[in-house]
Amino acid sequence: MKIELLRFRKLILVYFTLQIILFFLFVDVAFAQQKKTADKTLKTEEIRVRDPFIFADKSTQTYYLYASVHNRTQDESEGQGVEVYTSKDLQNWTQPKVVFKVPNDFWATNAVWAPEVHFYNGKYYLFTTFTSNDTLSNQPEAPSLKWPRRYKRGSQILVSDLPTGPFEPFCNKPHTRSDWMTLDGTLWVEDAHPYMVYCHEWIQIENGTMDLIALETDLSATKGDNFVLFNASDAPWVKAVKYGPGYVTDGCFLYKTKTGNLLMIWSSMGADGYAIGIAASESGSVKGLWKHQQKCLFKNDGGHGMIFTTFDGELVIALHQPNSRPNERMQLYKLKDTGNSLELDEKLF
Repeated sequence: MKIELLRFRKLILVYFTLQIILFFLFVDVAFAQQKKTADKTLKTEEIRVRDPFIFADKSTQTYYLYASVHNRTQDESEGQGVEVYTSKDLQNWTQPKVVFKVPNDFWATNAVWAPEVHFYNGKYYLFTTFTSNDTLSNQPEAPSLKWPRRYKRGSQILVSDLPTGPFEPFCNKPHTRSDWMTLDGTLWVEDAHPYMVYCHEWIQIENGTMDLIALETDLSATKGDNFVLFNASDAPWVKAVKYGPGYVTDGCFLYKTKTGNLLMIWSSMGADGYAIGIAASESGSVKGLWKHQQKCLFKNDGGHGMIFTTFDGELVIALHQPNSRPNERMQLYKLKDTGNSLELDEKLF
């Protein structure tokens, strides 16, 4: 009886020993797989991104690509936020790192759009668009049954000491008016004064506008009244949306040419779909007047562009193409600065 009991105890001991060994083997394999995934670089064509924005940090020779978390996950349960990919060559990117996650008590917990980061006065500022699940009140009747819903949407600025975050909002509300639908804010500094250029959403006002507002020195808030720069329909290349009298303003970005001309690239719907046009300031100031060029800079179902210079000195535009979900990918094209305007050149890679 004693011998049988000892054998049973040994079997139990062996069984639990094997279980412990298998557990640690499983942990090691899982950890190795996780590390392998974390170390795996991504090619540009593998990253789904709308409204790409690249911050080129000369001090570290690193490119930072900012994107909405939802571009990648397509899963509402993971929440909304902004993430960043880094690269040394614009072709191979690290796995994304979240730089801002929308908290549950935030004023807007729905879609996050068009994040971009600017370095200004020793800080990094994240400009992005937030959307609430709530709709605006006291709105006029929509022009058609297919018209998008008028959700509360606003442009907001967050701040960090590092390009990798974490970014913190100044307050729990947008920088732009809470009774407006606004999006795609970007930074422009003129005569040492910071401004935000942004879009007043066509969904709310039908003929979208490009607007300007002054910012406090630390970008913590706006000051003064907004100033309308132009309407979407002012540009000769812009077409109305298919389901009503709507004219889109999207994706503004400002650039000063080698001869000092101030240009704005921005997106709307053109004859061949989503497109990028160019407007030039006749006064040389962000306040305009803005004159639109006849031809699009890019017209092949892609847009929301921004401009940066590579560490090799190439002037490049980043945009997304196609404009159809979920196939959007970042495209990089060289640009020619003619002094008066910009011309699209060959693809960077």
